[in-house]
Amino acid sequence: MGQSLEILILSAADVRAALPMGECIDLLARALRAWDDGDATNPLRSKMMLPAGVSLLGMMPAQISPISVAGIKVVAVMPGNHGSGYDSHQGGVLLFETEHGQPLAMADASEITAIRTGAASALATRALARPDAGDLAIIGSGVQARSHLAAILAERKLRRVRVWSRNAAHTQRFAEREGARQGIRIEAASSAQDAVASADLICTTTSANEPVLYGEWVSPGAHINAAGSSVPHARELDSVLVERARVFVDSRESALNEAGDLLLPMEENCFSASDIQAELGEVLNGKKGGRQSTDEITLFESLGLGIYDLIATHHCYLRAREMGLGTRAPFGEMHDV
Repeated sequence: MGQSLEILILSAADVRAALPMGECIDLLARALRAWDDGDATNPLRSKMMLPAGVSLLGMMPAQISPISVAGIKVVAVMPGNHGSGYDSHQGGVLLFETEHGQPLAMADASEITAIRTGAASALATRALARPDAGDLAIIGSGVQARSHLAAILAERKLRRVRVWSRNAAHTQRFAEREGARQGIRIEAASSAQDAVASADLICTTTSANEPVLYGEWVSPGAHINAAGSSVPHARELDSVLVERARVFVDSRESALNEAGDLLLPMEENCFSASDIQAELGEVLNGKKGGRQSTDEITLFESLGLGIYDLIATHHCYLRAREMGLGTRAPFGEMHDV
């Protein structure tokens, strides 16, 4: 008889308890530095369309050598879930150690994704926004809007917060609920243009296919985190804004294959691959410069990387073991030799 092995199952509640936003921001900095140093692997995500051609199964593998782990996030992307009570992104992150290939943990992918995506934008804000920036506008009122608010609050002291989404009732509920949760005043704007007027921090967190943020609305010196779109045919930003901004990405390969915010302006001949200033890891490692003046607009095009999910899940696994979180389940055997 072999010795039974176990895997640690981490629920959304376990992930929230084990992955504070501030810690996740620093974890992603570590992952991006490793990626820039060549100590991590992050293939392009792949997808399999589900029947009817609307929903899909997305797969994001990665490995990070310094912490000796590999893994994959598998997520069902279900656009029809908006407003149904179900998350539009559901799945799990499977974590392996790389010495023997033993599965260590499986974590709720929705919560990992929500936290790490907001954390990536906060990290970009740390690296690229003006030091005095503190007037935040959020476009969108869903899960990522909530996560981005928490993330930017973990990184900056905010003097003003405004939110707008296409559903006025959702916008008002977000302002009231998240304002009470965070202990701040959030203004429910009547339009996207009103939301971003004079803002120096802007986060777009929508599922829009057409622009919701226009270059003529954005004030000089603003920093933008564009986190809502990760497919070539959809965009949150118009071409004027992309042309005006200094553009940074988490991965050039991902951006040039998946970022409609950049690919569609490229089709219009007002942006090119050479206009990407740097990957965020290059800025963090001091290889490339970030913001160069107080008046320039900086844009972080966030696609989300498998290394984000991996380092966040590894941290959750270690912290959950310390805190007694998660559910242990039999998973495989170690055989006598």
